[in-house]
Amino acid sequence: QVQLVESGGGLVQPGGSLTLSCAASGSILSIDAVGWYRQAPGKQRELVAAITSGGSTNYADSVKGRFTISRDNAKNTQYLQMNSLKPEDTAVYYCNVVVTAYYGGTLYRGDNYWGQGTQVTVSS
Repeated sequence: QVQLVESGGGLVQPGGSLTLSCAASGSILSIDAVGWYRQAPGKQRELVAAITSGGSTNYADSVKGRFTISRDNAKNTQYLQMNSLKPEDTAVYYCNVVVTAYYGGTLYRGDNYWGQGTQVTVSS
């Protein structure tokens, strides 16, 4: 009942910028938190940015000052703006949302949903 569709990945040169989008749809009452994760080849998945419904943000040390997480509540869309990209940022990026939803006569609170992932490659 909740679907996430990611877009915006691609190939970019070092120092360039990309903005990732994550559009949520379905029987959503609210999006309570959002996280952007990434997984590079041979490495574990890591949290790079998060935002709560109240607007509080957290960033991994490796991306502080370069990445910005944001939300458009009216569109149920989440964004990750990535500036000053480095080769070390190359990874598959995943959007995760924590939602409150209602369907099938049941209220669901605190469920996690994942986007399909989008590849970001930073290379000259």
